[in-house]
Amino acid sequence: MLQAECYLPLFPFLPFLLNIMRYCLALDLIDDPALIAEYERYHERIWPEIGQSIRSAGITDMEIYRVGNRLFMIMETEETFSFEKKARMDAENERVQEWERLMWRYQQALPMAKPGEKWLLMKRIFRL
Repeated sequence: MLQAECYLPLFPFLPFLLNIMRYCLALDLIDDPALIAEYERYHERIWPEIGQSIRSAGITDMEIYRVGNRLFMIMETEETFSFEKKARMDAENERVQEWERLMWRYQQALPMAKPGEKWLLMKRIFRL
């Protein structure tokens, strides 16, 4: 499979040809500049097992952006990607669980999140 992100600037239609799915999610950080800086430092160099877990779930590209204490994640995945399958894989991976416990020290659920929810899937409301 081609690496779509390499061709997107020249061929914006390529994700449709490759059956790439895109998901956008949001989460808040605890509104503390020191904690936010520490969180960003962890994401400058994620643990190798975390990157492997993300890729093995069928996620082909992932970016996280921040404004204030709000995080916005863009995930591009293979067509067969499933949030349920990813959750099962994560539950069985002790290193992922360790990472999630560590990250939760910096993260806080969005006000509309249900108990236990972290990243919330966003609804697309516009497309050009």
